[in-house]
Amino acid sequence: MSRYRFRTFAAALFLALGASLAGAAASSGTASEGPAGPAAPSGSSSAGQARPGLTVGVRYVPPPFVGGSKVRTPESIETLLVAEVAGNLQRKARYVELDAGAASVPAGAMDFAVASLPKGQPRGDGAVAIATGQVTRPMAIMRTDTDIKSWRQLQGRTVCLAEDGRYVGRIAELYGAIEQVYRAPADALLALRTGECDAAVHDDTMLKALLRFPEWKKFSASLPPGEAETQYFLVPAGNGEMAALLKEMVARWKSQGHFKKLIADMTQDIAFEVYLDQTVPDCH
Repeated sequence: MSRYRFRTFAAALFLALGASLAGAAASSGTASEGPAGPAAPSGSSSAGQARPGLTVGVRYVPPPFVGGSKVRTPESIETLLVAEVAGNLQRKARYVELDAGAASVPAGAMDFAVASLPKGQPRGDGAVAIATGQVTRPMAIMRTDTDIKSWRQLQGRTVCLAEDGRYVGRIAELYGAIEQVYRAPADALLALRTGECDAAVHDDTMLKALLRFPEWKKFSASLPPGEAETQYFLVPAGNGEMAALLKEMVARWKSQGHFKKLIADMTQDIAFEVYLDQTVPDCH
């Protein structure tokens, strides 16, 4: 048994006891909505009054946690960053759906948004764009004995994706692949391991970290990462206080190597979830 398997096996008891509590805590710390409504003022409340919520635009609004369901780690660190901003402000985050390709971030509808955009995508709405420094690309992994050697060869092949990822619909459109969409990265990667799909596509930052685990050596065939997108905080015009706070937090995170640690922790959690759920052998 590898060191990683030993650590994850030992930790399984703790996960089993704490999963429901962790999910409930995550649910209670944030709320999810579809259409964006008016955002509460960003300033702090007066004594004795509840602090206003923090309305955040994201590409994928996470559904509320359902008691008794499995806790799943998301595809992106977006919600993890939002949770830290909300904690800093001592406010509860409320997610609303954002079209990252839209011409504007609606002022008054949200306090800020998190989006990954192609390099140089112009914005004409006066929103302040604060780059986090995180650059991601789509990456595909497969069994090492695969006959798939290029993205074009995904045509007619089955590709597993996470519904909260940025590539749902894109792989079918660009390459003619047959997409199978799962609730979370762990579910899509488990499907790859058990032979339900020919490839899995996720962010390269996560997959490169995942392939460092010996348990993934058999699934280390990969295709070159695709077009890069840069992650931004987008602050509507006129909210200078929020823009200043986010710039300060991003600078601190960069100086502390915080993003690298978040991705490492996220990847280990995903690998752990796959390990716990894999009750049948890898496909042969």
